[in-house]
Amino acid sequence: MIIKVCGMREPENIRALQQLDIDWMGFIFWPESPRFVRMISSRAGIIPDYSSLKEDRASKEEDRPQNRIKRVGVFVDEMPQSIVARVFNYHLNIVQLHGSESKVMIENLRRTLVPDIQPDIQIMKTIAIASADDFKKTEEYEGTVDFFLFDTKCAEMGGSGRTFDWGLISHYQGKTPFLISGGIAPQMAEDIKKFEHPLFYGIDINSQFETEPAVKDIEKIKLFLNALKA
Repeated sequence: MIIKVCGMREPENIRALQQLDIDWMGFIFWPESPRFVRMISSRAGIIPDYSSLKEDRASKEEDRPQNRIKRVGVFVDEMPQSIVARVFNYHLNIVQLHGSESKVMIENLRRTLVPDIQPDIQIMKTIAIASADDFKKTEEYEGTVDFFLFDTKCAEMGGSGRTFDWGLISHYQGKTPFLISGGIAPQMAEDIKKFEHPLFYGIDINSQFETEPAVKDIEKIKLFLNALKA
């Protein structure tokens, strides 16, 4: 089971999280998010711009693609050239699309990235879930994305910190692996261990493990990981 920790930004917090047994680390590039990671203009056009995480040791040459923790960039209806810039500068392994991005846009984005910029890029599409009918939306992206992220449908963009009824996932008829997000909290470890689906790939945790936006409680995550393995 993949463990993704999203909403990272602060270099020291990133370094501490890297010591834990997680698989993916998420960076949010949506300006309206309190966890937004900014780019610093180099005045040289869109590429190359500088990462605001330039102090993070993980961005240095020796740690780039071979780092065991994959880097996920989260975007909401962003311009493709902006996504490309961040894939390049942050050495992203996975692009997570959290808006209303079309199949055509995703196909064009992949063609731009592969093979010259990031030949091994993977793409994950978020699908907001409130009822069984919401899984029909996956049909548009089947065969186009590598993963789905099933999140709680809410009026606001950027996540509500609330869970949805995981029993609804039995209505998912696709062939693409998925992660579950939306209000996953430390006390849910037993529920996660009991959840079964042949395409269940992992979980995405964020706000329920924070001391403040973009700052994770490392000890709380460590205890949660131990509970998952117990």
